[in-house]
Amino acid sequence: MTFFQWFLLFVVIQFIHFLGTYKLYQKAGRNPWEAIVPIYNAVVLMKIINRPWWWTLLLFIPVVNLIMFPVIWVETVRSFGKHSILDTWLAILTFGFYIYYLNYFLDVSFVKDRSLKPRTSVGEWVSSILFAIIAATIVHTYFIQPYTIPSSSLEKTLLVGDFLLVSKINYGARIPMTTIAAPMVHDTIPGLGKSYLFNDEKEEKNSSWINIFQFPYLRFPGLEQIERNDLVVFNQPADTLLDMNDFSPDRNYYKPVDKKTNLVKRAVGVPGDSLEIKEGYIFINGDRTVLPDRAKPQYNFFVNTQGQAIDQRLLTKRYGARDGLKYPNGNFAMHQKGGYLLTLTDSEADLIRKHPVVKEVKKSLSNPEEAQNVFPYIDSLTWNLDNYGPIYIPKEGETVNLNRNTLPFYKRIIGEYENNQLEIKDNKIFINGSQTDNYTFKQDYYWMMGDNRQNSLDARKWGFVPFDHVVGKPVFIWLSLDNMASGLDKIRWERMFTTVGGEGKPRSYFIYFIILILFIVGIQKFLKNKRD
Repeated sequence: MTFFQWFLLFVVIQFIHFLGTYKLYQKAGRNPWEAIVPIYNAVVLMKIINRPWWWTLLLFIPVVNLIMFPVIWVETVRSFGKHSILDTWLAILTFGFYIYYLNYFLDVSFVKDRSLKPRTSVGEWVSSILFAIIAATIVHTYFIQPYTIPSSSLEKTLLVGDFLLVSKINYGARIPMTTIAAPMVHDTIPGLGKSYLFNDEKEEKNSSWINIFQFPYLRFPGLEQIERNDLVVFNQPADTLLDMNDFSPDRNYYKPVDKKTNLVKRAVGVPGDSLEIKEGYIFINGDRTVLPDRAKPQYNFFVNTQGQAIDQRLLTKRYGARDGLKYPNGNFAMHQKGGYLLTLTDSEADLIRKHPVVKEVKKSLSNPEEAQNVFPYIDSLTWNLDNYGPIYIPKEGETVNLNRNTLPFYKRIIGEYENNQLEIKDNKIFINGSQTDNYTFKQDYYWMMGDNRQNSLDARKWGFVPFDHVVGKPVFIWLSLDNMASGLDKIRWERMFTTVGGEGKPRSYFIYFIILILFIVGIQKFLKNKRD
């Protein structure tokens, strides 16, 4: 729905609230008209049910309000003497319309200064759980979110098994667009399936009544802008396909923006940049990009040993190698030509060249004239993962010319990301019914890539990332687990409580965290003893 449609819905809800509560307001010693004044009526209701005024704010926070509305319904009926379990369930299961029954058909009395303490231990437990979920949902949605690294696309910079804390405030917290969803989970509830209410079918995408409850995109101001080479968590634009390896223009599956799969990549290109990849290296506006010292770009190298073996522990511990053939057992396989295909940084490749059995170390790159299936999927372009571009990264307010050659680059932006009706008739381009030969972008776009250059599913496959898909900035690794190890060895202690950004080797602040916890516990114990 648009903002205007949401406003109309808000007005309708106010009218429904007035019809169902004005007599109850009067019985509570208030004026009936107070039940119809928007926002003020909620503040008055909080006084009637003997709850703090700031509960009103919680009613306007998407997802959180799904919890708060049932709480308010139950609190209202209890304020008029209805405390039974049946009354509680009737208030919830009728979506609050049980209050109409109290308002029109029962002679209820207002319970002034009623006790807010739950009458049973179960009620106290439920109340505590609900408000813990509310507090956690607010923090998770608007301030900081936990995130797990699922793939090796940023290997050596971020490792598989790293548990991150992602800041929402750096780039501005995004208001949830999917308003009917379970709190604190993403797109799936384990064992139950989809965590949100939305019709994913293409033919009913725009017409389903379910989807009208999508909130328009809105974001709070951020503390900073995305800088080139920042690590960014975002919703994958191509997560609108059943097969993630099929990026054809024919869409067959839809998800709301905020429920698309979360990914973390490096923003190697920012709005207005011209990006090109030559032999695996990124060039921005003609100059080879300079990465932060913590970035560890990797490539596949063929290490020719003429059939001689190298100790596996040496490969992993000293050279930091990973198997370019991606063998699941972690063992390095001898290549059929008498060597290894390893994933290495350039510096690691230089180091391994010095090994006495190594005859040659050669980077495995695609031929510049060899076309691969990459964005924008134009057959005439001989682009591949290692030799790509140049390509312009759209910037808000900038205008590009549109023709048969340029349209494939911006087709998804115009039609899908910026919600225009795009048609091609008789080789002429029509946007929202008007013929045109240019387009002005409504938002910024970014080029996201993994540091593991040849083992990363990234922008080279699915193109630009709109700013409205940006989730936040990873700032801290609070836990890191090695799934190949066992026992306490699973924990990568050196990565515990390390910052993601910054210069130099990551430093662990784990010991300082332990000291802080002990200090807080000590203060609490001291204060408790003093009170006793």
